[in-house]
Amino acid sequence: MQADTTVYDYFNRPLRDLRISVTDKCNFRCTYCMPAEIFGPDYPFLTNKELLSFDELERLAKIFVAHLGVKKIRITGGEPLMRPKLAEFIEKVKNIEGVEDIAMTTNGSLLPKYAKELKAAGLKRVSISLDSLNDEIFGKINGRGVSVQTVLDGIDAASEAGLQVKINMVVKRGMNDSEVLPMAKFFREKGHILRFIEFMDVGNTNEWQLDDVYPKKQIIEDINEVMPLEAIDPNYTGEVASRYRYVGTNDEIGVISSVSDAFCSTCNRARLSASGMLYTCLFASKGHDIRSPLRTDLTDEQLTKLLGDIWSGRTDRYSEERSEASTSRKKIEMSHIGG
Repeated sequence: MQADTTVYDYFNRPLRDLRISVTDKCNFRCTYCMPAEIFGPDYPFLTNKELLSFDELERLAKIFVAHLGVKKIRITGGEPLMRPKLAEFIEKVKNIEGVEDIAMTTNGSLLPKYAKELKAAGLKRVSISLDSLNDEIFGKINGRGVSVQTVLDGIDAASEAGLQVKINMVVKRGMNDSEVLPMAKFFREKGHILRFIEFMDVGNTNEWQLDDVYPKKQIIEDINEVMPLEAIDPNYTGEVASRYRYVGTNDEIGVISSVSDAFCSTCNRARLSASGMLYTCLFASKGHDIRSPLRTDLTDEQLTKLLGDIWSGRTDRYSEERSEASTSRKKIEMSHIGG
């Protein structure tokens, strides 16, 4: 039986979930994440030398799991499927003793090509982003005119490959709040769990304003008027989505509400950027450089102490302390740490 190696932060929150960004590149330009006017043709994306190699990422994942209490690993980006040979890396992660779950967040566009090999490599779940069923609205949001059908094809490919599928919809007032009910109806019929995400002030390029937030309370009211809902318990401590089911069924939705209903008190996630920076909060202003010490002759024991000390010193509670001053401070971009 494996010994308990859990590390706790200042507020006694355990480290359980590691999110690994494998690339800062994406083939979409979503307005709330990588707006095209900022991330244009000349944007300086990371070079291969600046990226952590899969061997380096595997070494860090092994340390996090064996010595720091991590149980779940999520692969993110940018768009993770733009990183070549991703399935080979996922297979390496699957073979790490102690990993209980491997998931990935993706825009879905490349899943028809890769879903089967990802499943064969050991990936269990995918969260696929889709913010509207209306082609005109969705094309504007993704910044590339990508059709809704492109993502629906990716959803179908993932499902057919045997991957568990959840859909993520970022809801912004005036942008796509009219799509809340159509999305709920559509994915209830499709049999996939839909999770609504409040528009968040991640990074500095999405021009976030509090007035643009379409809150959890309103989302639930919109759906409940047509399809009655009831709250249900979380699956586990630290689950980010508040869960609801349609009355009389086991069909559910979730709402991730870091603005109107913060969940900092149970946050157990660390984020490793593609460039090797470790972030202990989605809204962090700065991270901790892991790439430099990783590329020296530090032993696993020394790296374990470095990583453990970072988590132990963690005091982040951004969403609970959010204020006008804090929202205007410089923050890491979503595309660097994958949400």
